[in-house]
Amino acid sequence: MRVKKLQIKLKEKKLLDISFQISSSLALVGQSGSGKSLTLKALLGMLPREMESILDIESEFSLGGGMSVAFIPQNPFTALSPLTKIKKQFFCSKERVKDLFKEVDLDEELLERFPPELSGGQLQRVIIAMALSKAPRLILLDEPTTALDPDTRVLIIKLLKKLEEREKFLMLFVTHDIASAKDLCQDICVLKDGVLVESGSMDEIINSPKEEYTKTLIEANFANRKFRV
Repeated sequence: MRVKKLQIKLKEKKLLDISFQISSSLALVGQSGSGKSLTLKALLGMLPREMESILDIESEFSLGGGMSVAFIPQNPFTALSPLTKIKKQFFCSKERVKDLFKEVDLDEELLERFPPELSGGQLQRVIIAMALSKAPRLILLDEPTTALDPDTRVLIIKLLKKLEEREKFLMLFVTHDIASAKDLCQDICVLKDGVLVESGSMDEIINSPKEEYTKTLIEANFANRKFRV
């Protein structure tokens, strides 16, 4: 899948002007305000009406209709209805839900519980199971480990990596956490003020960054890292 052009404007001010390709798993990293969230909203068709956008995509599947694309949000604690049992928040057969729970290493007994009764890690795995229920060709991830403790982050990253290898979906991982991105993604694009300043394979960029901005992001991330996959 190739995003040949993604441009977003607000009252003639250019907010985003990028292009990139997702061959398998791509991390889009940058500081707050760099344009990461705008990119996700554009791909999901959720931009505010006042924003003008151009989105030119070359892909073997359509982003329209929502079935080819799944979204995993940042905060699992607010992603589900707290007053509805987990089992009633799936829109597929009971058998399919049970199979999905096995894939994400969850006990099917949790289907009878309400979201507030689950831990953050359990909830995020429920969200991942919901995403897989659509058999997506592309999964968009918005900082999916930010609200989790370090040990749970490791488990979720390992799970996503295993599922990506097994199910063969494409993955766009939007994050400011390069350390997590390194453990999950093969390629990386570095975003600053709405433009891409550097891109390439993960190993290439991590080991030999060319831009000072990228170097600063890498140093800050790995200096503060408290977990490793």
